[in-house]
Amino acid sequence: MSGGSSVLFDAPGPRARLRNHVVTAVTVVVIALVAWVVLSRLQAKGQLDAAKWEPFTTPELWTTYVLPGVEGTLTAAAVSIVLALLLGFALGVGRMSTHGPVRWFCAIVVEFFRAVPVLIMMIFAYFLYALYDVFPGEYLALAGVITGLTLYNGAVIAEIVRAGVHALPRGQTEAASALGLRWGQTMRSILLPQAITSMLPVLVSQMVVVLKDTAIGYQITFVEMVRQGTVVGSSYGNYIPALIVIAVLMIAVNFALSAFATWLEGRLRRSRRGPAPLEAEAVETDGAPGARVV
Repeated sequence: MSGGSSVLFDAPGPRARLRNHVVTAVTVVVIALVAWVVLSRLQAKGQLDAAKWEPFTTPELWTTYVLPGVEGTLTAAAVSIVLALLLGFALGVGRMSTHGPVRWFCAIVVEFFRAVPVLIMMIFAYFLYALYDVFPGEYLALAGVITGLTLYNGAVIAEIVRAGVHALPRGQTEAASALGLRWGQTMRSILLPQAITSMLPVLVSQMVVVLKDTAIGYQITFVEMVRQGTVVGSSYGNYIPALIVIAVLMIAVNFALSAFATWLEGRLRRSRRGPAPLEAEAVETDGAPGARVV
């Protein structure tokens, strides 16, 4: 490496650059052709006509179909994210416990719920709650969705926590042991606060997965965005516009979640920096004129 540059591969030569430009141009042309064919067929079937978009200009469609779906998705996602984070951190820390039974129990729980499909857990929870009247009928589907998402994503977050803590330098644990800190104090005061900052991008990715997996809840009659989009398409005969609107809403929510996580990560990193050193200031002290206090 020269000139202080750091790359993971050799710089391409003239032939490689020419080949890359040709491949890029061909790819762009193919994508443009595919997009043109798809749009042409949709236009031929009338799915892109202005009349298909007109229902979305009426408040009745939004209040009857779209907004209840948005509310259901956000409610299930918000509750599931909070519960999954709590469960994930508890299981993740438990898997690193110094007590063997606790470590084994948490490992079994994590591996079990990671292996079971989310839909199976939703259906099982739904019928279990219905059988024993745990929740009122109008909340059964919501409870089933939250239960499935919490158990699965809690198990995944547990592994993220464990990997994040193990990625820290061993010197952190050794220094805490030298100071006489117990395992719980070391985990709570030293390891977890440092690991959270590095884990945040992965945690946000998992939160986005939670948000998108709420769509699976339509199998147990849960009212969410994608289900409502298909209902709108069936009612107004505009499946493509309805799904495009739902996709835009999902992208907007995911973008807002990612932007919040980026802001939070930057804030956490700034808060862990030490205070800026004060500039030396010449002052007169008793018997030491011109002494500097730092």
